[in-house]
Amino acid sequence: MDNLELWQNYRGSSDKAVREKLLLIYLPLVKLVAGRIKQTLPQAVQLADLEGAGVRGLIQSVEGFDLDRGVRFESYASTRIRGAILDSLREYDWLPRSIRAKSKQLERAMEACEAKLGRIPDDEEVAAEMDLPLEEYQELLQKVGSLQIVSLDGEPGGAEGLGSFHEVIPDEDAQDPLERIEHEEEKNLVIYWLQELPEQMRRVMVLYYYEELTLKEIGEVLSLSESRICQIHSASIHSLRARLNPEQVA
Repeated sequence: MDNLELWQNYRGSSDKAVREKLLLIYLPLVKLVAGRIKQTLPQAVQLADLEGAGVRGLIQSVEGFDLDRGVRFESYASTRIRGAILDSLREYDWLPRSIRAKSKQLERAMEACEAKLGRIPDDEEVAAEMDLPLEEYQELLQKVGSLQIVSLDGEPGGAEGLGSFHEVIPDEDAQDPLERIEHEEEKNLVIYWLQELPEQMRRVMVLYYYEELTLKEIGEVLSLSESRICQIHSASIHSLRARLNPEQVA
């Protein structure tokens, strides 16, 4: 029995044994999503905890998947697995308050620089705005970098004001027309922002969110260290957040 037959069987019966077979087939997807998220988090966060939260997202995906919508299950489930993991991270609140405060300062500096220069600033310009030596600024980027996976993948309309960057699959049955319009405006703004990024920052974002390479793999492609890729990624996301949510960093 292939996967399509399993799905058709499950849709017609909601049989728990069939559901278990589907969960086992797609369990590697949980490991993939959890592994990518773990790379951006402090060592204190255990991969097993992320995978446990991801399994809950996978179960919800199997139970809620609609064959008739024409969406690949892997795409549908990846978003919900990621969301379940990020929800668990928000509940855990593993990031120190001091780092959150530094993240807000960084966003304010990004916004101020962009307003002055009329473009996305480079590291030296933001460091000068924050009155920090370049090396200390880059260390700060690494420290706050682990915050960005939660920030960037916040629920649409939530505290972070942005849906999943690399793949948003809105449930049009659950969204009212105004929400869909706002979602499209945010998506268009992200696309415009990507085009404005310096080439190196744009390549990092595309390789990470669209090509789904790890930070280490991106470093190998661009001949840069993994820590430098983390800094570039962090700076890019703070720039995006400052542009999308200026009232939250004012």
